[in-house]
Amino acid sequence: MSLLRRAAFPSLFVLGAAGVLLACGAGGQGQAQTDAKAAACVGDNGGLALPPGFCATVFADNLGHVRHIAAGPDGTIYANSWGGAYYPGSKSPEGGFLMAVKDTNGDGVSDQTARFGETEADGAKGGTGVGVYKGFVYAEVNDRIVRYPLKAGEFAPQAKPQVVVSGLPLGGNHPMHPFVIDPKGQLFIDMGSATNACQAKDRAPGVAGNDPCTELETRAGIWRYDANKLGQVFSPKERYATGNRNGEGLAYDAQGRVFATQHGRDQLPGLWSKLYPDPIAGAELPSEVLVQLKEGGDYGWPYCYHDGVKLVLAPEYGGDGGKAVGRCADKDPPVAAFPAHWAPNALAIYTAKQFPAAYRGGAFIAFHGSWNRAPAPQAGYNVVFQPLKDGKSAGDWVVFADGFVGAKKDPGKAEHRPMGLTVGPDGALYIADDVKGRIWRVTWQGGAGPVKPQAAVMPASVAAPTATIETGGVSVPPGSSAAEVALGERIYRGQAAGGTCAGCHGADAKGSPLGPDLTSGTWAWSDGSVEGLSAVIAKGVAEPKRYRSLMPPMGGATLSPAELKAVSSYVWSISHPAKN
Repeated sequence: MSLLRRAAFPSLFVLGAAGVLLACGAGGQGQAQTDAKAAACVGDNGGLALPPGFCATVFADNLGHVRHIAAGPDGTIYANSWGGAYYPGSKSPEGGFLMAVKDTNGDGVSDQTARFGETEADGAKGGTGVGVYKGFVYAEVNDRIVRYPLKAGEFAPQAKPQVVVSGLPLGGNHPMHPFVIDPKGQLFIDMGSATNACQAKDRAPGVAGNDPCTELETRAGIWRYDANKLGQVFSPKERYATGNRNGEGLAYDAQGRVFATQHGRDQLPGLWSKLYPDPIAGAELPSEVLVQLKEGGDYGWPYCYHDGVKLVLAPEYGGDGGKAVGRCADKDPPVAAFPAHWAPNALAIYTAKQFPAAYRGGAFIAFHGSWNRAPAPQAGYNVVFQPLKDGKSAGDWVVFADGFVGAKKDPGKAEHRPMGLTVGPDGALYIADDVKGRIWRVTWQGGAGPVKPQAAVMPASVAAPTATIETGGVSVPPGSSAAEVALGERIYRGQAAGGTCAGCHGADAKGSPLGPDLTSGTWAWSDGSVEGLSAVIAKGVAEPKRYRSLMPPMGGATLSPAELKAVSSYVWSISHPAKN
C-alpha cells in the first residue's frame, strides 16, 4: 500500500497527480478524461482551484471563525464557531456561537442565517464539534456535548440545550472536542492530547516521556457515548481507542466504519537535535495520517510516530532518530499518510451520488495549514481527496481544492484556512473556513465523470510568496552586533538552531492567533530590552495572558547562550526599525 508518495529527494513530496491550474470546464493533457465536456462555471469558483468539471459558489461569507459544519436533512448547514478568546482582538459573536445557514431559492447561495446557542455572556467560548442526528443539532460547548431539539418547520433551534455528556477534559495543547454520530447512535468524541509527546516537561529539549503515559487515561484518544442518552459524564472507562494525538476529523462510511485524521507531533529536530541534525526533518516528520477506528485500537502516540512508511519509536521513548521500531510494531497502522504538519482538521467520506463514481466512498480531508515547517515553506491550506475501498487506501491522494490561502502562506496572514467539511443531502460538498467564516458549495457539472480522481494544482506563476519582515531597515541593539542580528533572523525563521518562532509569531513577525506581534514594541512579560527578552525566551511562557498557545522554554529549541542573545537581538531589532 502506497501511503505517501515522495520524490527522489526526501525533502520533496509530490502530489498524486500534477498539472497546471485549469478553469472549471477546461480540458487538459495529463488529466483523466471525462465522458462529457465539462460545463463552464459561473464566476470564479469563489477563488478556488478545482478539478475540471467541478464548480463552486460562495454559499455564505463573513460568518466569523467557523469551525466544523454539518448538513441537516433539508439542506440547512449548521456550524460551530470559535470566539474572541481564541482570536485576540476579535469580538465574540452576539446571538450565540452556533449558526444555521440555508439556501431557500436553490441558487447555491445562502439567503437565510440565524445564530443560536450559548453566548460569551453565558460563559461559552465557542467550539469545534457539531452534528445533526434524529431531529437534534448536537454541539460542543466548553466541557460538554449538548443537543438542541429541532421542531418541525423550525430554521434554527429555539429550545434550551440538553446535556448529553459533561465533564470533558479541557486545557493543554488540544482542548477541543470534535465528534461524529454514526447511524447506530454511537457518539465518538475526540479528546486531543494535553501535551506534544507526553514529556515530563512539555516541549522541553531532551526530556524523556512519561512511561507509561498516564495522560492516555483521559486524553489522546476517542471516547464513545450514546447520542440518545442524556446526562452522561466523562470517565476513562468510555475510552474506545487510544494513541490519537489529535483526531480533529471524524467520519463514517456507508458500511459504518469510522475513520479519524490525526495530527502528528511537533519539534523532532528542535527537541532532539542530536538525533535529527538536519532541520528539514522538522518539515518532513512525522506524517499526518488517516486511521480506521477500531474498539481497543492503539494508534501509537506518544510512543511512536509515522515516518511516511511505518510507525517508528519516538525519541522520548528510546528512539534513535527514525530506525528503531520497538513497541511500535504492535500498534495499529494508518490507512493513509500525508505530508507533515499540514493539520488535517476535518474529514468527510463521500457516500452521496452527485459526484462521479471515482469519488464515491473516498475521503475528503481539510488541511488547515502548517505553522512549523521551517526552514521549508509553510504548506497545506487545501482540501485533499484520498480514494478508499473496503476501509483501505485505494490509490494516491490528490489535492482537490486549493487557492484558499491568498498572497501569504502563513497561519497569521492566510485569507482563508480550510476547517470544516460536510456533504449535503443533494450530494454537494461544503467547505468551511475559520479565518473569515466563508463556506463554499462544490458541485459536479461535468457529465458522466472522470475515470479516476483529478487534481487541481496552483501554477508556479501564482504560488504564494514567502512573507517578509518590513521594518524600514535594520537596527542593532546596544551591546549587540549586526552579525548577531543576522543570526537571530536565521533562528527566527527556522534556518538555524531548530528555531520555531515564525510558526507562532508569523513569517512577518506581526503575530497570528498563536502568538503576539513582535514588531509593535509592546511587551507583556518584559521591558523589551535584549536582556529582558532573553529572560522570557529562556523561561518560556506557560500561561499566556492573551494567546491560547504556550511558549516552551527557548521556544522548544536547544539554544546556546550566544544563540539566545542573537534571537533576542533580532526581536529587539524588528521592534526598533531603523529610520531611512
